[in-house]
This record gives sequence, structure tokens and C-alpha cells, in this order.
Amino acid sequence: MKILLTAFDPFGGEEINPAEEAVRLVADRIGGADIVKLTVPTVFGKSIEIAAEAIRRENPDAVLMIGQAGGRSAITPERVAININDARIADNAGHIPTDEPIAKNGPAAYFSTLPIKKMVEAIRAEGIPANVSDSAGTFVCNQLMYGVLDLLQREYPGTVGGFMHIPFAPEQTAKQHHPAPSMSIEDVRRGIEAALRAIAETL
Repeated sequence: MKILLTAFDPFGGEEINPAEEAVRLVADRIGGADIVKLTVPTVFGKSIEIAAEAIRRENPDAVLMIGQAGGRSAITPERVAININDARIADNAGHIPTDEPIAKNGPAAYFSTLPIKKMVEAIRAEGIPANVSDSAGTFVCNQLMYGVLDLLQREYPGTVGGFMHIPFAPEQTAKQHHPAPSMSIEDVRRGIEAALRAIAETL
């Protein structure tokens, strides 16, 4: 059993991305599953290419993608990815798409095929806030989720996949002029591992 676990690099002028930092600390084997870790660039299109290469190379049973959502106070498995790119800020290559479809002939949305409610329960059982989210936004996180789920449906129908957002790390909010929710990277790690265990139990 194998789970591909992805995280983004820092973006938006941040020095770190807590998703990347936490994923580095995740155990290499959880719930009987080997965890393959991958950092993808916060770049429209490129993130999907890198993830697709890893999926074709590793042939995982599941794919869990992790990203930062500043302003959220809980770990939030995403229910759905929508077929639109609409950026408020530039990605790491300077792209700012506006109202652009991810796939011109693709469906309006893809739903996560991960056990998102079981993931929430497992994270909460660790004493960490968690909720299902119904919006992955319209930035690179949403595009990656949509692109990976599209690939899985077309080429790997037996593989499940989905996305999970995490809050800022405290060191990020300490530099901001206005208070924002945060979560320690250690708690994020614990939350990710709990989610991975829930996924492994369903495979």
C-alpha cells in the first residue's frame, strides 16, 4: 500500500510554507502504508505536471495533497475542486489568471474521493481542530486538486485522491499587522498523520 503526499513550496512572499514543513516531518510509514513525499511548485500548470509524473512513477493507492490556507483556524479536507483559475495574487512564476477554465472541455467540478469525514474525525480525535471545507479556492491549490482528480479518473480509476488545507504557522502570523489564526507545524504533522491513517484504513 502506498500513499503519495504532496505539499507546496513557499509563495506570496512567505519564507516558509507550513504544508511543506509539516510534510517533511510525517512518518515514512503510517497505518501499513508507505508514504511517498513530494514538494510541488506553487505554479499554475507546473504543479499538476510534477504531481502527474510522481503518480505515473509511483502508482500510489491514494494521493493526499496539502496546502496552506491563511486565515483558517482548522485543518480542512476539501470536498470539491472547481474548473476555474482566478488568482488574487501571482503564483511563483508571476502568473495571475483571471476567470480561466482549468480544462476547457472538463467537468465543472471533481469531488474528493478520499474519506473526508473520517479524516476529520481522526484529526479531531488527536485534539486538533478539523472541518470539511466546501471551497478549495481558485488558486493553485484548487487547480492541483482538480488536475490530479482528472488524471486519476482518466488513467487510475482505482486510486483515490483529494486535498487538505492547513492554517498559517505561528511564525508567519507573528509578522503580520493583524492577528490571524495559526497552528504549530507539529500539530499540523499530527493532523496529517491522523488523516493518512484514516485513508489507509479505507484502502
